[in-house]
Amino acid sequence: MRVLVLGGGGREHAICWALSRSDLVSEVACAPGNAGIASIASNHQVDLSNTREVLELASKLSPDLVLIGPEVPLVAGMADHLREKDIPVLGPGREGAKLEGSKSFAKMFMSRHGIPTADFDICENMEQAEKALLKRRPPFVVKADGLAAGKGAFVIDSFLEAMETCAGLLVKRFLGNSGTRVVIEDFLPGEELTVLSVTDGESFRVLPSSQDHKRAFDGDRGPNTGGMGAFSPVSWADDEFMKKVCELVIEPTVEGLKKDGIPFRGVLYFGLMVDRSGCIRVLEYNVRMGDPETQVVLPAFGGDFALIAEACARGTLGRTRSSGPSRTAVGVVVASGGYPGPYEKGFPVCGLENLEQEDDLLVFHSGTVHNADGQIVTSGGRVLTVVGLGESITIARSRAYSAVEKIHFDGARYRSDIALKKR
Repeated sequence: MRVLVLGGGGREHAICWALSRSDLVSEVACAPGNAGIASIASNHQVDLSNTREVLELASKLSPDLVLIGPEVPLVAGMADHLREKDIPVLGPGREGAKLEGSKSFAKMFMSRHGIPTADFDICENMEQAEKALLKRRPPFVVKADGLAAGKGAFVIDSFLEAMETCAGLLVKRFLGNSGTRVVIEDFLPGEELTVLSVTDGESFRVLPSSQDHKRAFDGDRGPNTGGMGAFSPVSWADDEFMKKVCELVIEPTVEGLKKDGIPFRGVLYFGLMVDRSGCIRVLEYNVRMGDPETQVVLPAFGGDFALIAEACARGTLGRTRSSGPSRTAVGVVVASGGYPGPYEKGFPVCGLENLEQEDDLLVFHSGTVHNADGQIVTSGGRVLTVVGLGESITIARSRAYSAVEKIHFDGARYRSDIALKKR
């Protein structure tokens, strides 16, 4: 197959890596890609918000399969436009993408189909928001309804601050149209877990579990980020637990989409909260693979991802087998100084050449480009995800951090406690 991957971050680098390892794949292209992806795929400079440009590239490349990485083109309906050209796509159409594009849509979907989640209220003005907050105790959870690049969820300790946040969203519109409606829900204590499932709308296959580290600094302190590291699989998410996830969450989600007449061929990302008693609730849906979860899930996965992706895109997933995790992966994000706030770009990344021949080690690029001299330089907040592999989380973690210490660029920083947390 010739495969086209849309996106240019660490998630897409990991997807391209997994595809390039498959005997089913002869060629991988990526748009727009990055400096790391360029070593295993052809990069094409395309604006993913421009449907015409994407369709022209697809017409030029004639891919047998397209995988859409980021959420924005999915919510905008890019998969629908590609399918109209008879191109198989891993990624839901506009209707299915509402599960991520609208928090209120997702919460009503879960309520309608009996999928466990936090109690919630949907608010369109300050009067409704005040009423919803007064029903609850702190900490208060306020979420912007629309896409907000990871900046739309707030956990707030005081009522007054919660009201100010609602006013900022609903009245001052600091997140634009994404905050014209808010979801206020009960705070759920417990341990977060990510489960990725590939579905063609009839059958589904579950990928290895993972756990992200979203706070900027060690000890889960500081502001939320897009993710500072992850590991897969999660040891306490054993076969019995995953069976429970399938029965309570994944199966009713797939059935709910069918009942609502929403076709879905793509990835369902389940952000779960598990409390001390083992109760499972859905925090959020995404309709694509996560970042940095993908960078550890695909290396931990024991099967052929291209086989699963193609079968899903063509609606034949029920005829394929799925494999569980074959090894453990720990990924450490190396970020630009200042991230998730303002940061400088253009710093040369040194030390990568020392890691190319190391076994059980992968380096996925998120924010890199080649400068005029051909050097790899930083171009984003999250620059690299360094992944160690091993038979245990201890071994994988050691390999990841040993490699991180060999990488240098001005302002580079990372968390030192990825995968140390005990349940």
